[in-house]
Formats: sequence, structure tokens, C-alpha cells
Amino acid sequence: MTALGFLYPGHSAEDDYPRIEQLLGSDIRLPLVHTDIGEDAHREDALREMGSPERLAAGVQELRLSGAEAVVWACTSGSFVYGWEGAQEQVRALARTAGMPASSTSFAFAHAVRELGGRQVAVAATYPEDVAELFAAFLKDAGAEVVSVRSSGIITAAEVGTWGVDEVLALARAGDHPEAELVLLPDTALHTASHLQALESAVSKPVLTANQVTVWEALRLTDRRVNAPRLGTLFTKEPIVQV
Repeated sequence: MTALGFLYPGHSAEDDYPRIEQLLGSDIRLPLVHTDIGEDAHREDALREMGSPERLAAGVQELRLSGAEAVVWACTSGSFVYGWEGAQEQVRALARTAGMPASSTSFAFAHAVRELGGRQVAVAATYPEDVAELFAAFLKDAGAEVVSVRSSGIITAAEVGTWGVDEVLALARAGDHPEAELVLLPDTALHTASHLQALESAVSKPVLTANQVTVWEALRLTDRRVNAPRLGTLFTKEPIVQV
């Protein structure tokens, strides 16, 4: 049995995690602890406060008691908003506090893009334009070429969490680009776990979504690999050998 721990901000699409646990169909548990988000706003100052060390540290003890072997800060905007170096320091501090390997959804996207051998990516974001551009800058620092950025202008995670499959598919289609090898949907408040195959069919290419890559990143931290086709190409592709 492997337990993978997640710190999830507030309450929006946390039910993706038991759904993913079911789809993994293996001896893997996904314990999740909610963090206090403060103000629910896709705004740089609010996002920095959401991802502060104190807010993350508050949930660590509960994850330890769950037997988690690794922890991922299950928030994209609350990590990339710090920039590449700041996001690295965020996960280093989390690893020190938790006493286990740690990462965040932002780094999960960077690692997943590399895993799939992609370079040119399209971003289909729920965020306001300025926040979406911060994610694009983070990806560029990770070595990706961002060929397009689509912003939906949504301010709160609560609103994002109300979106159903039709809105999610429309976002992916609108955010796709002919030159993109991958389409990225970077909000853990967005329900996507049940829609990954439909998303990839809609754009005819691999799609990476926030909660999907977050779980994949936790598996990566514990050297686990699970073949789960219903979770998209990322969970079926053989690993890329880095040279």
C-alpha cells in the first residue's frame, strides 16, 4: 500500500481525488487535507498568501498521521505565482516541514510536459489574463514553448468548481492551438478526472489537467508507475529517457 498526500486549498474539485484513486485501480491511497485559502481570489497577492509556508504547514501533521510517503501542494496558481525560484523554495520548505519528498502542481505540469516529450504547449486557463500569463512564464522557465494562452477571466475557485463537462470541453477546444503538442488546463478547482478521455478526443492530442498531473507527480516522487488509460495519455505512456 502506498499513501500519497495532498494539501488542497479550500473546497472546489477535491472529489477528483477519490475518483482518481478509483481509476488507478491499485494499492494506492490518496489522503487529502484541506488548507485555509484566506481570500478566494485569482489575484497575485491573494495567491501568494494562499501558498504561504504557514498555511501549508498547518496541514502537514494530519498527512503524516495518514501514512503519506510524499506530499504535493495541490494548487497551481498558489505555486507558480512565486516564480520559478520562489516555487522551488516553497516546495523545499514544505519538504523540510513534512519530512518527506514534496512538490506542487506547477512542477507537476513541468515534469509531465517533459515526460510526454512535448515542447510546444497551449494553455487553456480559467484564470484572469495576468495570472494565466504568470503560468506561461513559469512553463517557459521550465523549458516549454508556450504557443498560446487562453484566459477565461474567472476570479474565484468556487465558480470554477461549478463547471461541468460541457464547459471543460469548451475550454480545451478554445485554448487549443494548431502548433501545440499538448493542451494544459492548470486549475485544481476544475473538475477533470472524469473527462480526460473526452478531453483528449476533443482536441486529438494529449491533455494535462491540474488534478491529474498532481497525482502523477506524487506517484513520481514515490517511484510508482500505474497504467490507467482513463486518466489520459500521461498514465499510459512509457517514460521518456532523459539524455
